[in-house]
Amino acid sequence: MDDIKLLLVEDDTDFSEIVKDTLEITGKYEIFLAKNGMEGYKAYKSFAPDIIATDIDMPLMSGLEMIKKIRDEDIYIPIIMASGKANSKNTGKAYNLEIDSLIKKPYSPGELNCCITAIFRRIAKSEMNKKEENKLYRIGSYTFDFKNHCLILEGNKKNLTPREAMILHLLCEGKGDIVKRKVLLGNYWGINDFYTSRSLDVFISKLRKDLNGDKSIEIITVRGEGFKLVF
Repeated sequence: MDDIKLLLVEDDTDFSEIVKDTLEITGKYEIFLAKNGMEGYKAYKSFAPDIIATDIDMPLMSGLEMIKKIRDEDIYIPIIMASGKANSKNTGKAYNLEIDSLIKKPYSPGELNCCITAIFRRIAKSEMNKKEENKLYRIGSYTFDFKNHCLILEGNKKNLTPREAMILHLLCEGKGDIVKRKVLLGNYWGINDFYTSRSLDVFISKLRKDLNGDKSIEIITVRGEGFKLVF
C-alpha cells in the first residue's frame, strides 16, 4: 500500500513528536498529531486516516469517548489504544468498543510500528482468505464452489462436507503437482498418525466418487508422498 496515514492522538506533545519524527523517517508513514479526543475526532473526519493510535486519559475528550464516536460511524478502521495504567476497567471498555490492539506506555516508535504492521498483516490475510473462499474452480466438467462446499455438474449440485471441500481446495490449488500427505493431515487434522491417515484415505475415496461424472478427472495416489489432481 501507499504511505500509511496514521492519526496519533496523544496529549504528551513531546512524546508524540518523537514518535512522529521517528516513524516518518522510515518513509512508510504520513502522520497527523492531535492532542485530545476532540481534536482526534475532527482529524478523523478531515485527515481520513488508515489507522488510529490513541491514549486513554486526555483533556476535553478521552480516548474512549473519541473511539465511541468514531465506532458509531466506522466499524472498520483499525484502532490501537495506548495506556500507561494497568486498569482492567478501561481495558475492558476499550475492547468492548472493538479496538484492534492495546499497547502499554511508554512504548517505543519501533513497538508501535510492529503493532501497526501486525494489524495490517492480519487484515491482508483476512481479505485473502475471503477471496479464496469465494473462488470457483473448474475441475473438468465440474464447477467447485469452495465457499458453499459443493460440486456442480450440468446444473446438478452435489454437497460436500467441510473437510471434503477443504481437501479438494488444496488439491485444486496444487493442480498437477503432488500435494503431500503430511500437508493435508497437518492442515486439516493437526496430527499425523495411523487413524488420521486412514481417515484421509477415506475422504480421498469419497472425492473420487463425487467426481466420477467426468472420467477425465483423476486423484492419483503417489505412494509414500501424497496425491495429485489431474484432468
